[in-house]
Amino acid sequence: MMVPFWVWLATIGGLLVLLAVDLVIVDRKPHEVTVGEAGRWVSFYIACAVLFGLGIWMFSGGTHAGEFFAGYITEYSLSVDNLFIFLVIMAAFKVPTIHQHKVLLVGILLALVFRGIFIALGAAAISQFSWVFYVFGAFLVYTAVKLSGSSLGGDENGDDYEENRLTKWARKLFPVTDDYRDGKVFTKVDGRRFATPLFIVMIAIGSADLMFAVDSIPAIFGLTKEAFLVFAANAFALMGLRQLYFLLGGLLRRLVYLSIGLAVILGFIGVKMVLEALHTNSLPFINGGEPLSVPTIGIPLSLSVIIGVLAVTAIASLAKTRRDGRRNAEEIEREPAAAGDTAADQAR
Repeated sequence: MMVPFWVWLATIGGLLVLLAVDLVIVDRKPHEVTVGEAGRWVSFYIACAVLFGLGIWMFSGGTHAGEFFAGYITEYSLSVDNLFIFLVIMAAFKVPTIHQHKVLLVGILLALVFRGIFIALGAAAISQFSWVFYVFGAFLVYTAVKLSGSSLGGDENGDDYEENRLTKWARKLFPVTDDYRDGKVFTKVDGRRFATPLFIVMIAIGSADLMFAVDSIPAIFGLTKEAFLVFAANAFALMGLRQLYFLLGGLLRRLVYLSIGLAVILGFIGVKMVLEALHTNSLPFINGGEPLSVPTIGIPLSLSVIIGVLAVTAIASLAKTRRDGRRNAEEIEREPAAAGDTAADQAR
């Protein structure tokens, strides 16, 4: 897929325009984002991604369009897992609701920059070293096993947040005020420059997403080797992430099997990468440096598996939380009855 330089510029320019529109309309006046407002923005960004994918279909064919959609859906679903961490960070720093939108905006801008660097490095590595696919594939399988193990053990998405080295370094670099100072990032106190907690939270959000990029970037390279499609899928997934945070809200806590579903997807893509690496093998210590006749997994099957796993995960999660809710309600109803029986026995 040959992508002219002007297409890169036009894509980046279009994304910047979307951000500018978002800034003018949403962030013009700090406010609590309603579910309806968040829903409209999520729909808008998904529509933009769909139109972009249809444009790829028209000008570059169905294969590349399928790769974009598979990458976009994968990155978007992996980004939902980020929202759990965002919720924990917001709660830990007690960020006022009216300022959360600004925090997410800056954090996601940082994530776009970091992921752009990761994508450039990953594309360069893949073009120079074919064995990188073995490394990426093995890493994704390892991550999948680790993620599923922590999910079954009930340790993921905990409510405890410990500041990382980057945020601790920022606190040493700038003195930090105790309050949010009406949403300012920096302020002056007695002539000295202070950072507000908003600055620390922005760094925490950006650095948290950086850790998630270590998993997501290899995952999307398992679906497409085209750096342009990798960047576009990541950008569109991140662009709608802020509004998705406000739209889902408490629903995130109900997606109890999300990590298991993401583990299945990462494991599937990891196996796909290893099979493709074996199919085009050039390492001398594997089959004498000759490719192996192994089956490969195409984009239609990949897209079907990703959508299917996400659908099953969502349905199973909501069914479990509904059952748990009914069970809790029944226990609450039984408690007054049991208390009444005890009082009656004592009276007798």
